[in-house]
Amino acid sequence: QVQLVESGGGLVQAGGSLRLSCAASGRTGYAMGWFRQAPGKAREFVAVIRWSSGTTYYADSVKGRVTISRDNAKNAVYLQMNSLEPEDTAVYYCAGRFSDYRSVYDVTRINGYDYWGQGTQVTVSS
Repeated sequence: QVQLVESGGGLVQAGGSLRLSCAASGRTGYAMGWFRQAPGKAREFVAVIRWSSGTTYYADSVKGRVTISRDNAKNAVYLQMNSLEPEDTAVYYCAGRFSDYRSVYDVTRINGYDYWGQGTQVTVSS
C-alpha cells in the first residue's frame, strides 16, 4: 500500500513562492503528478514527473512558473511554485501512477493515477 503525504502549503502574497513536498511510502510506481482543486472547480492537472528519467510535463497555465522535481533516494516529489497569483489558490494534491505512460494524455487525467495524497492548501493573497 502506498501512502502520500503532502506538505509545504500556506498563505503567500501574490508574486511570492512556495515549495510543496510529497513524501511517498511503499511501492511508488512510474510517475508522480500534482493536481490542484480550487473552490467550486474541478480538480486539474498541474505537472507530472517520471521517477526513472525525470521527464516532466506541465499544464500550460503553470508552465514557466512551476518546476516539478523528485528525489529518488527520499521517495519524494516537489513542486516549486514561483510568481504565484491569486488564481493559484487551491488544494494541491500529489498522485502516483504504477504503470508507465506513452501519452501525456494518460497522466493529465484524474483517473490516470492509482493513489492520492490528502492535499495541502495554498492560498495566494492579492
